[in-house]
Amino acid sequence: MPDCGPASHGKIMTNPTIPYTVPEALESDLAEVHAYWRKLIRGQASDMPYWDDVKLSDLPALADRLMLVTAFAKPERFRFEMVGKEIAAQYGRDVNGRFADEVDVKAPLDFFRSQASVTVESGKPSYFRSAAYARLLLPLWGEGHVSMLLGAVVRL
Repeated sequence: MPDCGPASHGKIMTNPTIPYTVPEALESDLAEVHAYWRKLIRGQASDMPYWDDVKLSDLPALADRLMLVTAFAKPERFRFEMVGKEIAAQYGRDVNGRFADEVDVKAPLDFFRSQASVTVESGKPSYFRSAAYARLLLPLWGEGHVSMLLGAVVRL
């Protein structure tokens, strides 16, 4: 049996840590997107909003830093449906309509597929931060599963 550290010896982990956990204090623009996402949740019937409730026009000042991504289950893939101009400029090209596994892994989309996978699997918001930027991914419900992700990227 592999050594998993002192805390795991003889214990069954019941609350595993979710990778890409959202910190308590987010960058202000990411906090605004997160608050918008929470506001869209329909009462206590769901842990996340429905994808068709999201209107990027509700966040006009942040539009260039937002993205909408379709999440496919089998096989797991992520397609960039709408990527804001600032994200595309940071990346170096437009990725609209492309799958995440078809684009080069570089900022601000490095570790994107693993973060997106965690967001879909957990059904919870996720966060990634590098020295140059921070990224928030938020799950959106549709057709009986997490079918889209709302994302935001900010430069640091």
